[in-house]
Amino acid sequence: MSVVKVAVIYYSSTGTNYQMALEATRAAEQVGAEVRLRRVRELAPEEAIAQRPEWKSHLEATRHIPEATLDDLDWADVIVLATPTRYGLVSAQMKQFLDSTGPLWAQGKLANKVMTFMSSAQNPHGGQEMTLLSLFVIAAHWGAIIVPPGYTAPAVFAAGGNPYGTSTVPQPTLSDNTVQAIHHQVQRAIQVARWIKQGQQVSQ
Repeated sequence: MSVVKVAVIYYSSTGTNYQMALEATRAAEQVGAEVRLRRVRELAPEEAIAQRPEWKSHLEATRHIPEATLDDLDWADVIVLATPTRYGLVSAQMKQFLDSTGPLWAQGKLANKVMTFMSSAQNPHGGQEMTLLSLFVIAAHWGAIIVPPGYTAPAVFAAGGNPYGTSTVPQPTLSDNTVQAIHHQVQRAIQVARWIKQGQQVSQ
């Protein structure tokens, strides 16, 4: 059985979605997956970033993480996306990256990828679910296989009960409930990818 390859791709301005991406990476590694952790390119002008010290410091602290490329999507069996909400939609940085995927889409290389999503907002009703659902729409256009957490484990309820994907509000460190929900969600997506790979091997 070949190893499941997982691309964890995130955008984070001050660190919340970065923390979520780190936990997604740990969850995937715990079950033997090969993982690439990638950040999407920052698009905001320097003058805007400079006005928020926490934004600037987070950007500097994470420059060592490679930027996401189309090769990361092509390589992966499972794609985990994490983005803050912006008025109920994905961040401009994440959207720009996703908008660049036309060449892969045109070749059918994004079809049948397993995808799962995470998000954050300043408050629990700040657009988290809408942001996740907007990512569902993109995955549908790709022909990807969306694997949400649903209500498949107590961890989902404990973290706030979002069936579309783990979501949280900004905090210095993620709560234990949020961490457990992320691990469940990512490992569930990997399990589905394993079933798909097993089915492909049998059909061959």
